[in-house]
Amino acid sequence: MSDKTKQQLETIIALNKQKEELGNIDLHKTRELLMDAGAILLDVRPPAKVNGENAQEAGIANAYFTPYPEFSDFLDLLPSDHTTPIVTACVKGWYANRIMGYLEMMGYENVYALNTNIEDLIEVHHAHADK
Repeated sequence: MSDKTKQQLETIIALNKQKEELGNIDLHKTRELLMDAGAILLDVRPPAKVNGENAQEAGIANAYFTPYPEFSDFLDLLPSDHTTPIVTACVKGWYANRIMGYLEMMGYENVYALNTNIEDLIEVHHAHADK
């Protein structure tokens, strides 16, 4: 392994150690990041895993549907500022955690993964937005 790769991994691990639960966050923290910190949300479910609407269709601010199998097609949606908070989300966290790792390898510093089904976040969004 090259020294550069080793150093990059050490930096990513150090950043994640500073985050509670290594960056896996609940609905409350996700909403806080989206509403107060200007985070973007990446709904990374493969199309076959979307039951109903995706986060972008649901009207969640700064949400993008960037399905895992085609994620590389959506890189232009990523913020140029690598300190911008990004939350990845899917059904069980598998795809979200993979994308979180890819983003960290790309140099993004504030990446988190929703630790619950994104459908729960969409439901909470509708409950608050429809009032």
